Amino acid sequence: MKKGVISRITGPVVMAQNMTGSCMYDVVLVGNQALNGEIIRLEGDSAIIQVYEDTTGLTVGEPVIITENPLRLELGPGILSSIYDGIQRPLPILAEKSGDFIGRGISVPGLLREIKWEFNPCVTVGDTVCEGDIVGTVQEYHIEHKIMIPPGVEGVVTDIKTGSFTVEETICTLDDAKEITLMQRWPVRKNRPYKRKLDPTLPLLTGQRIFDTLFPIPKGGAAMIPGGFGTGKTVSEQTLAKWSNTQIVVYIGCGERGNEMTDVLTEFPELIDPRTNLPLIQRTVMIANTSNMPVAAREASIYTGITIAEYFRDMGYDVALLADSTSRWGEALREVSGRLEEMPGEEGYPAYLASRLAAFYERAGQVICLGSDDRSGSVTIVGAVSPPGGDFSEPITQNTLRIAGAFWALDTNLAHRRHFPAINWIKSYSLYIDALSDWYEENVASDWRELRDKTMALLQKEVELQEIVQLIGPDALPENEKAILEITRMIREDFLQQGAYHEVDSFCLLKKQYAMLCAILSFYDTALSVMNKGVSLRQILDLPQKVAISRMKETREIDEISNLIGEIKEAILSLEVG
Repeated sequence: MKKGVISRITGPVVMAQNMTGSCMYDVVLVGNQALNGEIIRLEGDSAIIQVYEDTTGLTVGEPVIITENPLRLELGPGILSSIYDGIQRPLPILAEKSGDFIGRGISVPGLLREIKWEFNPCVTVGDTVCEGDIVGTVQEYHIEHKIMIPPGVEGVVTDIKTGSFTVEETICTLDDAKEITLMQRWPVRKNRPYKRKLDPTLPLLTGQRIFDTLFPIPKGGAAMIPGGFGTGKTVSEQTLAKWSNTQIVVYIGCGERGNEMTDVLTEFPELIDPRTNLPLIQRTVMIANTSNMPVAAREASIYTGITIAEYFRDMGYDVALLADSTSRWGEALREVSGRLEEMPGEEGYPAYLASRLAAFYERAGQVICLGSDDRSGSVTIVGAVSPPGGDFSEPITQNTLRIAGAFWALDTNLAHRRHFPAINWIKSYSLYIDALSDWYEENVASDWRELRDKTMALLQKEVELQEIVQLIGPDALPENEKAILEITRMIREDFLQQGAYHEVDSFCLLKKQYAMLCAILSFYDTALSVMNKGVSLRQILDLPQKVAISRMKETREIDEISNLIGEIKEAILSLEVG
């Protein structure tokens, strides 16, 4: 292997001389302890390296070994339920080797070599296969792990095996002696290829009313959840991981506090998947990179997560990638950029911040995968953003806004009022509503879009009326505008507010969401019709059906809510007769 020598050290950034022949993003082993690093700039025979480990004690003159390979992941059976650091080293194995704190220079493969997996082939000798074709399967928990021909490889099957194999053993041989194993390697910074990208038309169903009804996203979409401390970003992402209609979850804890990441790592294995009644961790891959870990590995963790997500997408699965949080990733870019003495952009972030964010979010999408069969898969990205002081005008939030199709704005005031999910319905939006309307109208109700738009209009009107109330008081409002304030309070408290840990209310079916909204808006429409004929708002609000509306979220039976709609109309219309 080629060798260079360290000439300068600036925190996680190291300069090395005599690096002629090396390439951008080559992985290098730095110093006598062989610390993992990656070349991020070349100048003549000098290379600037970002080191993924603590550089304390490193000295000028120590060797740098060039591996002549980029940072690559090992993709194959054994990924599911794994907990990795930012460069795909299994944390449980690192703990065994170095104790509570990660030792330096420890090299651990991403996939365990000693485990044998039962391989079931689905091709025979003589079959012609191309890149992306499935040659067999391995059962990993309840997930069928599909073994695919790597991109760029094709040929005729000359040998196919069945039985138990490690990830390194050959299970299939093609002509020209091309050997296929259970594992393939892929550079993290390179997008995995696909045939073509599809328009997003299928919704990602979360069971959360504010997401599914007001601000939906499709499978293959991209959403951001910005919010200050304590607003519920992590709980929201855990809820999405548990309830969203995806087969695989990739969770990236990027630069989060150690105690918060510990809570996630201890809680996830205990969560039960409501669809299979099996541990949720069995279809989850976790990447943990806390704020006290080396900053360069934090930057790599985002690419590690999205590459794993694309790998399962290529099998034909729907994957949810939850990044918590991209703000810490941006801070890592800023720190490394500062040590490289690059020209700073807004608030010290590098000028290429927007393009890096775009390159990450653009890897989301629903695609037709490589292979002879027309299977489709998707990667949906939900990125949490932690703006300092909850300031949405800072660069990470603003640059992500230009890319993400859905904006779920967490509100500190709502969180302080114990309104969860603390999503601000005025600031939030979704650009996917037009694309998803046809699906909702076919599968939920033909007037879904009409009810959704009417609800948003009422909530917007409430903001205007609240400003008037603050100036002159509520008594100055006419009865019909007082009715708007009452109905929007019902929408907020009885529909949008949802308990993440409630036995029944933690997940709400789309049909139930529609029925609940119908009941509330039916109450409003019928109330307006009788108020125009002299019935007072107070008489309407005293009806027992109003209390029944507040208890809708606690029932499992949609028919009960449908019957309630009829009772509401009958009770309110009876006031007119009286």
